[in-house]
Amino acid sequence: MQVYFKTYQLPFQYPFTISQGRTKTHQPTLIVALQVGKWIGYGESPAITYYNVTVEEMVATLEQYKPMIEKYAFTEPERFWHFLHHLLPNNHFLVNALDMAGWDLFGKMHQKPLYELWDTSFSGKEPLTDYTLGIDNPEKMLEKMTARPHPVYKIKVDNNDPLTTLRYLREHTNVPFRLDANEGFTYQQFKEILPELTTLNIEFIEQPLPKGNWDEMKLLYTESPIPLIADESCVTEKDVAKCAGHFHGINIKLTKCSGITPALRMIKQARELGLKLMMGSMNESTVGSAAIGNFLPQLDYVDMDGPLLLSEDIAKGLTYDIGRITLSGKYGLGIQMTN
Repeated sequence: MQVYFKTYQLPFQYPFTISQGRTKTHQPTLIVALQVGKWIGYGESPAITYYNVTVEEMVATLEQYKPMIEKYAFTEPERFWHFLHHLLPNNHFLVNALDMAGWDLFGKMHQKPLYELWDTSFSGKEPLTDYTLGIDNPEKMLEKMTARPHPVYKIKVDNNDPLTTLRYLREHTNVPFRLDANEGFTYQQFKEILPELTTLNIEFIEQPLPKGNWDEMKLLYTESPIPLIADESCVTEKDVAKCAGHFHGINIKLTKCSGITPALRMIKQARELGLKLMMGSMNESTVGSAAIGNFLPQLDYVDMDGPLLLSEDIAKGLTYDIGRITLSGKYGLGIQMTN
């Protein structure tokens, strides 16, 4: 097996701001490629400052372990993930990119798209993706919303008077809003705005409280008529069970959980616990977004608007039609690199 990689700085269409004042204009990302014979599989992991992961660190680690990875006799992705998990136990982001590439490779070798390898199929009733509005002044957020008509919007909020913005945006559209708080509230702050939130057609709220605040999250779970979805509180497989009784659902992010292989197990576990399932974006290009897209038949909600937020892309294979996602149907991820 041969291992290749390339790094990118993908520009956002608009500067992207979330709670705690975190703003960025570009998304650094790592693309890896695995080649076995005539087949090449691709994977992607964006670098996220919040998790103290940089592209440079991923590249340095990959360079160090590349000879060992290239000696691996690839047969199927689950075994490959276990090899990577033990080889790189504290490098979830890098393992994700390699695991994704392994699945893409496997699908091409067996001439099937990933969703068929998982015995799933598209019915036309798959969830629609939202379009994310980063924190900004209400007028600028309305400008972004108007420029991108969508059936559902994900709105980043913090504790700096979010109701004013939500009221203003609600005057201009009736479509559902999904709120993403990124741990931005205290229990009391969120309790104070919850009654009005119930009047604003909020579909669900992601991670209102800090991830370590399990006691007050449990209280909020019993008090909120709006579904609450775990994000920062649900990173890996070991977090799923704890979210039951604290959240109504979980948001699985491939990059955080270390890839497609553990995500499949997380889905099974969440279903057994009665949790709703969402899969979320970390601003991936079409490469990583196509991985999410193959999971659509298994999900209740999806946030895979990375290619819509970026002003440049590096692959093709997904079609976005006002929230509806169509895959190419080609083998593996179903993508073709363009850059």
